[in-house]
Amino acid sequence: MPPPPTSLNTLVQLVQNIVPESRHSQKLRDELIAQCQDVLSSRIGHNREPDIAHLTDLVKRHLSQNSQSTASTLRFTNLLSRLLEQPVLSRKHASVQFLHSLASSAPSTSTTPAFLPTLAPPRSLKPPPQSLPVNGETTSAKKPVGKSKAEILRKYRAKIGQPHLPEDALLRDALYILQGISGKYVKLVEVEDEVSESKLVFADDPHYIISPPNRTLIHRLAELGHLYSRVATFVRDREGRPGVGMIEQSLCHYLESQLTEYYRLIAVLESQMHVSRNNDGSAEAKAVEEETGLTLKRLEVWIDDWRLRLRMMSVCVEGCRDVSGGALVNLIHSYTENGDPFVRKVTDELLEEESSTDPFSEFFVHLDPGLAHVQYIQQPGLQQNGAFSTDEGFSGVDNDDLSREYQGGLRLWESKYVFREEMLPAFVGEDFGRKIFSTGKSLNFIRYSCHDSDWVATRKKLDKTGGTLQYSDIAGLEHSIDTAYSIASQRLFDVFFEKFGLLVHMKALKNYMFLGHGDFADSLMDSLGPHLSRPANTLYRHNLTAKLEEAIRSTNAQNDPQDVLRRLDARMLEYTHGEIGWDVFTLEYKVDAPIDTVLDSDTMIKYLRVFSHLWKMKRVEGALTTGWMRVAGGSRTFLRIHELDIEWHQIRLALAEMVHFLRQVQAYCHLEVIECQWKKLMEFIHKKEGGLDALIAAHRSYVDAIDKKILLWYPKSGKEENLLRQIRELFEIILQFRIAMDDFYNYTLAESARQESQKRDQGRGLYTDPRSEREQAVAREALPRILQRTREYGSTFSEKVQALVLVLAAHPDLDCKYLGIRLSFSDFYKTRRDKEGTPKTS
Repeated sequence: MPPPPTSLNTLVQLVQNIVPESRHSQKLRDELIAQCQDVLSSRIGHNREPDIAHLTDLVKRHLSQNSQSTASTLRFTNLLSRLLEQPVLSRKHASVQFLHSLASSAPSTSTTPAFLPTLAPPRSLKPPPQSLPVNGETTSAKKPVGKSKAEILRKYRAKIGQPHLPEDALLRDALYILQGISGKYVKLVEVEDEVSESKLVFADDPHYIISPPNRTLIHRLAELGHLYSRVATFVRDREGRPGVGMIEQSLCHYLESQLTEYYRLIAVLESQMHVSRNNDGSAEAKAVEEETGLTLKRLEVWIDDWRLRLRMMSVCVEGCRDVSGGALVNLIHSYTENGDPFVRKVTDELLEEESSTDPFSEFFVHLDPGLAHVQYIQQPGLQQNGAFSTDEGFSGVDNDDLSREYQGGLRLWESKYVFREEMLPAFVGEDFGRKIFSTGKSLNFIRYSCHDSDWVATRKKLDKTGGTLQYSDIAGLEHSIDTAYSIASQRLFDVFFEKFGLLVHMKALKNYMFLGHGDFADSLMDSLGPHLSRPANTLYRHNLTAKLEEAIRSTNAQNDPQDVLRRLDARMLEYTHGEIGWDVFTLEYKVDAPIDTVLDSDTMIKYLRVFSHLWKMKRVEGALTTGWMRVAGGSRTFLRIHELDIEWHQIRLALAEMVHFLRQVQAYCHLEVIECQWKKLMEFIHKKEGGLDALIAAHRSYVDAIDKKILLWYPKSGKEENLLRQIRELFEIILQFRIAMDDFYNYTLAESARQESQKRDQGRGLYTDPRSEREQAVAREALPRILQRTREYGSTFSEKVQALVLVLAAHPDLDCKYLGIRLSFSDFYKTRRDKEGTPKTS
């Protein structure tokens, strides 16, 4: 990129002032300007952190050496303090450093330009001390200067045939070595045993030898060539390799930009070497070359900063061979914990380059390849884009076969994109990373799964946040992600509860699967009761659905939305030989995408399990209600047989105890469990806080709590269903007691009719058939067995309730413990236990 005209004119004036000869030579002026532009466009001198204190000490030391008084030092201190307070200049350190470089460099009297003036040692501006005349000699007389020891040693080596190799030849090979290329006298030989390793070999020359100091310098320079070759090879390999991630691509881009700067530096050094060779050979030119020309030592000084930079690049290259994505970012981030400002600066630049990309599936998000192209599939007969299919399930595809191929929404939500904690960058906390992950999943779900028509409006709101993943602005990113998370979560709640009516479906599950609609449950029980008492293999699904439709039309359930009623279905579970309808009947509520993300299959299984338990409880309730109505009504009319009053009184006591037990269990299930958990769920939904994961977790907690509390799950391993089995045994005892009570009721009714008939016959003087007396004797023989059954069922029920209360008193769940208190609120079972002794609990 060429400099602007203003900067170019300023550069021309500066060159003409420093090198007056360039005013008359167009060629010299163009060369000087070209070299200055190369230096200005490179990053030479930008590798060190600006240290104004160190620069101030250098200027003060220079002033103390070139001034006889301290006034100049004090004046400089005053001027520097005033400069630092001025807001006009932004690069104060660079300005002071430039003035110090000008003051330290001596004016050049040669036509040979000095392209690298900072390499020359600073000259002292003090005048050299004048020698006094000795033995009457004048000051103009000078002693002839003799040969130096270095020149004498050089001639001696040439005389004995062992001259040192000229530094110019080594300098050329050194520039080759810096690029990983073998030279004439210094070669890089590949090592066969080690991969990507090379060995430095000095070529044998019968005419020249390489001195040990120069060998040491070449070895130090060869380190950069070796590191350069390793980094360049890595970049070339990654350019043509398929499947390279975006993080590695960003790393290669940064490495390539750094290698470009490295090339530019080598080009500047090589041009300086050519200028030194093209001098006119005069003594004055040689003196200038010795002060400002390129040598091995000065080359070592120039590339010293690049040694540490290339080391850092090489470490990143080696680490990238085993890790990728977020793990690679973590590896680079670990180098920021370093006391060297230069290392921290290089690492920050690299992290800024890495984090400026959008590394999909490389940081902490993993896409399951098996679910990459899977979308939500809606089952036939259910809602599709707001309307129902008209085939009513009578399509050519079997619903059961399709359900096996159906991918649940929850599986796609949880497994399609996976959070990988090991790939999370270290400078991003886990909570913050999960919030980013949840925001992205929510946006993807809204767009591709919910087919939200207002996606564009939601996208515009998110664009206003302006958050990008940058290493230097994590605090700003957190604020942007928090805003985006709130917008996405709010929109997701609106889509679920307004567009898809999730709350309506939750209420329907509570009313039908948890028997919240009492009139519907009673009507369904009355219509299905006679049919469910038959064997399961004699029942047909169309008869069950007809009874379900009858129960809906005869109750307030007919006022529910048609979407809810279409999803409600009656079916039979898999049955075995000997089971009846009560064992296999269940209600089913069908859900489709995307609400099956919240109402997933595992949750629906728990709904079915709770419904089965509540349905059995409803059956027992109906049996007790009918039995109590018979006993209460018949005791005042046709069951008045005085010799059986005591037995009926005992039956009423046992029946009242069973009714109390069932009413308390029902109140516990519906009031203390279902309603309380429903209230917690509604509080969460009305707050609309958190994302879809929080909604799924809240609904799971709601269903899990109801499942565990109603079924009385015990936390100890191997004893989870002990209390549930005891409850089921009590239900079975109640039904058996009801059968025995019906037998006793029938006997009492027959006996009452017989006695009334006998009284009427005796009053009219009619004949009594002896066969009726034999039938009466047979019936009386069966009476003790019936009474024994009622007593056994009554006593067994009391013992098992007593054992249940004892176990519930030690239950860790407070609600279950309070159920035991409700069952024995007057210490009825405790008093009986104290009298009879503690029974053995099953």
